[in-house]
Amino acid sequence: MAKLRVGILFGGRSGEHEVSLLSAASVLNAIDKTKYEVVPIGITKDGRWLTAEHAERLLRGEKQASVLPTPEKHLRAGDPEATPGAAVLATGESVVFPPEPARREAGIAPFQTDAKIDAATLRRASDRAINVDIIFPVLHGTFGEDGTIQGLLELADIAYVGAGVLGSSAGMDKDIMKSLFRAAGLPIVKHVTVLRSQFEPESKVPKKVQKLVESKLKYPVFVKPANLGSSVGISKAHDRKELGPAIAEAAKFDRKIVIEEGVGGKKNKAREIECAVLGNEDPKASVAGEIVPCKEFYDYDAKYLVEGSEAVIPAKLTQAEMKTVQRLAIAAFQAVDCTGLARVDFLMEPKSRRIFVNEINTMPGFTAISMYPKMWAASGVSYPELIDRLIQFGIERHKDKKRNQYSR
Repeated sequence: MAKLRVGILFGGRSGEHEVSLLSAASVLNAIDKTKYEVVPIGITKDGRWLTAEHAERLLRGEKQASVLPTPEKHLRAGDPEATPGAAVLATGESVVFPPEPARREAGIAPFQTDAKIDAATLRRASDRAINVDIIFPVLHGTFGEDGTIQGLLELADIAYVGAGVLGSSAGMDKDIMKSLFRAAGLPIVKHVTVLRSQFEPESKVPKKVQKLVESKLKYPVFVKPANLGSSVGISKAHDRKELGPAIAEAAKFDRKIVIEEGVGGKKNKAREIECAVLGNEDPKASVAGEIVPCKEFYDYDAKYLVEGSEAVIPAKLTQAEMKTVQRLAIAAFQAVDCTGLARVDFLMEPKSRRIFVNEINTMPGFTAISMYPKMWAASGVSYPELIDRLIQFGIERHKDKKRNQYSR
């Protein structure tokens, strides 16, 4: 029986390019090679799609310590010196997904840049085409987790792991996500959304915006780009003086800025609880975990650059609280029409122990030591088994969609 061909898609144009390389390396190491034939596909920081014969070897972690920039050596993401995967991608053959179901048998085709293409050239390209049965997009953030890559795969009629176009885009936009959570009756923190066009970027907040924030929320507040992950661009504003710089920082990354009231107020810090969800129409939730950040909150540095943050799995919750988190995680998953996988993040008020749904991540960090796989491991699902289930859910979803009729 022929092996299923799985394309592992990694890299990408987002600020989470380096995190994607780490996730892809873990997947490539753990996937069952007796069951699947793996095709590594990389996307460079400038958006070129490439295959490379050495991609798998390098992504296995021979130089993983240098994948993420350190405080002492901030290199531009995508430079060969900054990421080992980038050195591979620079020498691979350019490829493209033809967004045409009729060319499904070609799968991933070599990219032809010549102005003049004859029949022989097309035949040679067809001979070198890489057919895949399913794509596992280990992409985080913009251009990978926001519905864009999912839309391309839908056009090409290729099965893929994870949420569809709607679930991905809704899960990426914190403003839309919170609207869907509210509509589903889920407990969320107080927040307001402002547009970049409403203020000047030089850390000067117009009185109208300042009045809106202060009439709806109490300090401290968290200021976030609506469409970004890995806590990039997020700041905590303790007072009016810090609000302007926080909004200006978030505005570098998106036109919409979400401002949330801090749970716990000025004196208490919210507990950060997470729960993993797996499945399609009958999703299941893992045991919950808790992040104890080494900084004031779990920002990008605390996640990737500074040691000291602690993951507690299972989280120290009562049995009733654990069930509440799991129930809310599944409800949040369904509220944004998610499929495959997601990690749902919660905030717990330390005194009242009230639980709020904070956000959903439709393609969470996927290294072997990331919270999503670790919470499932604590729930009895190993990392290789988790990969296997996700592939099967992707195939199941694609088969179900093929039942749809698009014309009379």
